[in-house]
Amino acid sequence: MSSSAGSRVVVTGATGNVGTSVVRLLSEDPGIKSVRGLARRTPDWSPPKTEWSAVDLGSDEANVAERFEGADAVIHLAWAFQPTHDPVTTWRTNVLGSIRVFEAVAAARVPVLVHASSVGAYSPGPKDRPVDESWPTHGWPDAAYCREKAYLERTLDVFERDHPEVRVVRMRPAFLFKWESASEQRRIFGGKFLPGPLARPELLPFLPDIPGLRVQALHTDDAAEAYRLAVRSDSARGAFNLAADPPLDAGVLAELLGSRPVRLPRTAARSAIAAAWGLRLLPASPHLFDAVLRLPLMDCARARAELEWEPRHTATEVFQEFLDGLQQGGGMGTEPMRGRKVG
Repeated sequence: MSSSAGSRVVVTGATGNVGTSVVRLLSEDPGIKSVRGLARRTPDWSPPKTEWSAVDLGSDEANVAERFEGADAVIHLAWAFQPTHDPVTTWRTNVLGSIRVFEAVAAARVPVLVHASSVGAYSPGPKDRPVDESWPTHGWPDAAYCREKAYLERTLDVFERDHPEVRVVRMRPAFLFKWESASEQRRIFGGKFLPGPLARPELLPFLPDIPGLRVQALHTDDAAEAYRLAVRSDSARGAFNLAADPPLDAGVLAELLGSRPVRLPRTAARSAIAAAWGLRLLPASPHLFDAVLRLPLMDCARARAELEWEPRHTATEVFQEFLDGLQQGGGMGTEPMRGRKVG
């Protein structure tokens, strides 16, 4: 690990689920001199050593390079999940905004770029064994989220070729949850009026068991620690899978909730999601559902070996904390993360 102190780090998307955890950990690290958080709306939240700048990365007028001047590292987390019915808008923010960030890193001569990729960048893969970082990253082309994440993997391939002086790290985390993210994620995927108290185990005697629905999860704070370690490293570069054990499927979740798994065909589940999405009752699209069923399980040995990273929370602990947050209206003092109990 690096022995140098006084690093200045810029974090894009600093007020969201991952950003708030990354900013907090960086602000508590004595080896970090300052943190600049970029977000569309600056928060009232004031961690130590942190200053805020209001920037909309999706705007052609955003002067990003100016915000990166003098930085030792940029952590790029900014991402828009909605509107799922308008992929042109998310492409403008997520893809064109990210390209704007990459170009600004080169223009400002920032030596380190840590980019938030995702398990969603991976091509369809196995559910019975984990894959390492060499698995193809072509995404599931029908889902905007996966398509955008995969496109940025190719963009970074070109960026690394053209800018070998920049140490580029690509984090590929599993699904990320914490208590404070529950309200935000309920709004993003379930809709702002979905009652959080419905997540009580006593109201879920049966749990749909959908073939292929086996995924990995990770506590957001554990992912943030990997980002911090990557910034503090002298040599870490390339892709790192991030996930906690055990993989989550109907059997694991049913045991956690005291429910009984009941087999539900993929077609029935997808038809219900497609109908709700088409009527704009559900923000999560059936295309993303298709992608989730095909995501591979990830092997995280490289992060453990090269970053000396280890998740502190199991996936079942993460899911239980998230359920508690849904019931209690979990949130914190930034605009994306505002808490609200519905129901």
